[in-house]
Amino acid sequence: MKLPMQVDLKDKVAVVTGAGGVICSKLAEALAASGAKVALLDLNGEAAQKSADEIVAQGFTAKGYKCNVLEKESVEAARDAIAADFGTCDILVNGAGGNNPKATTDDEYFVPEDLGEMKTFFDLDPSGVEFVFNLNFMGTLLPTQVFAKDMIGKEGANIINIASMNAYTPLTKIPAYSGAKAAIVNFTEWLAVHFSKVGIRCNAIAPGFLATEQNRKLLFNEDGTPTARTGKILAGTPMERFGEPEELFGALLFLASEEASGFVNGACIPIDGAFAAYSGV
Repeated sequence: MKLPMQVDLKDKVAVVTGAGGVICSKLAEALAASGAKVALLDLNGEAAQKSADEIVAQGFTAKGYKCNVLEKESVEAARDAIAADFGTCDILVNGAGGNNPKATTDDEYFVPEDLGEMKTFFDLDPSGVEFVFNLNFMGTLLPTQVFAKDMIGKEGANIINIASMNAYTPLTKIPAYSGAKAAIVNFTEWLAVHFSKVGIRCNAIAPGFLATEQNRKLLFNEDGTPTARTGKILAGTPMERFGEPEELFGALLFLASEEASGFVNGACIPIDGAFAAYSGV
C-alpha cells in the first residue's frame, strides 16, 4: 500500500480496537505497512481476522482477536494472547465506537407537533444513550487501563484515540455520540497529563465526515442518491467532498512516530476538510 510518509515502527506492537470496521482496519494496515506487528481487536472476531488476513497477504504482520471492549476480562484475555503472539503493546489505537438508532432523534429541531408522531428528544431510549456513551468512552477507558500497564517506561509508547469533529460542534440528531466524543477529547488530554511522567504520550485524531457503513443510512437513500443531510454536509465543507479513510494515515503515523511527534502530547488533530473552520458565509 502507498503511505503518505515513511516512519519506522519495526519491532513495535500496535493494538487497534474496532479493527473489524472499515476505518480502523485501514489504520491497522498503515501501521503494519510501517513495520509494526499489529493486533486487530473487534467484537466480531471473524471481521478482525479477515482484515488481518488481508494485511498478512501484503507481506505484513497482523492477527485478529475477538474482544469486547466493554468487558475488562475480555480485554485482558486479548492482551494475554497478544503478548504471547507478538509481545507487549507499544502503540494503542482506541478505535472502537459508534452510534445507535436508539440514541438518535428523527428530526433536527423539536416542535410540539412532533410529539407522538416521531422519535423526539423526549423519546430517546436511556439504555440506547447509555450504550453509545459506554461504547465510545468506556470502550476507550477499559483498553487503556489494560494495555497502558505494559507500556509504562517503554520508549515510544503512545496512545492514539479516535475522536470526532462532533466533539467540537455537536451534530443534530445524535446527542449521545456527540457527547461521548467530546468526552474522548477531554479524556485524551487527561491521559496525556496523567501518564506524562512514565513516558506514555496520548493524542487523538478527529475525523470529519467520512462515508462509512456506520453513517451510510444517514447520508444516502436506499437507491444510492444523497440525502438532504448529505447536501447540507457538503455545503458546509469547503472542500465539497467526504474524506477517505486513507486520509487519516498521515496524522496516525505522525502521532505514532516518536521521532516525528515526541513532544506532541494531549493534542487532537482535526481532519475535516475545513468543516469546523467554515462559518457558512
